[in-house]
Amino acid sequence: MPANPITQVEADRLLGLPKGRVSTKVWPYPSLGGQLAIPLRSQDRREKFLLDVGRKSIDLTKGTYQNRARKIVVLARLDFDARPHRNPDGQSVMSPHLHLYREGYGDKWAVEVPSADFSTNADDPWTMLKDFMSYCNVVECPIIEPGLEPT
Repeated sequence: MPANPITQVEADRLLGLPKGRVSTKVWPYPSLGGQLAIPLRSQDRREKFLLDVGRKSIDLTKGTYQNRARKIVVLARLDFDARPHRNPDGQSVMSPHLHLYREGYGDKWAVEVPSADFSTNADDPWTMLKDFMSYCNVVECPIIEPGLEPT
């Protein structure tokens, strides 16, 4: 991905746009090692987005949720139960952490998960997904079945 596919102003605008599901399809929450790419769109139908839901293959509580615009631009990514992330300036950020688009760097910078927007229960991937969708302004959530684990 180019270092500056969009400006910071455009990335902030896209993240803030109200988003909704494209269909009433029921998506199964991925099993270990699984991934989903769920299409979303802005309420004015001018922009398309993807909600990526990924699980690691060994640890039940480890995963990644990501909101992309224009197929390749990562606006926000939540990594939970992951190793600490080292930012380009050398600062280390513990897990869970939130990557936000930064002009010139893409998604290479992470910050601590904002406690005002996320539950204090970082061990619950299902709650983290709901919080992440809310943070990304998904106002009409896709239909995702939690499956047998996590609940």
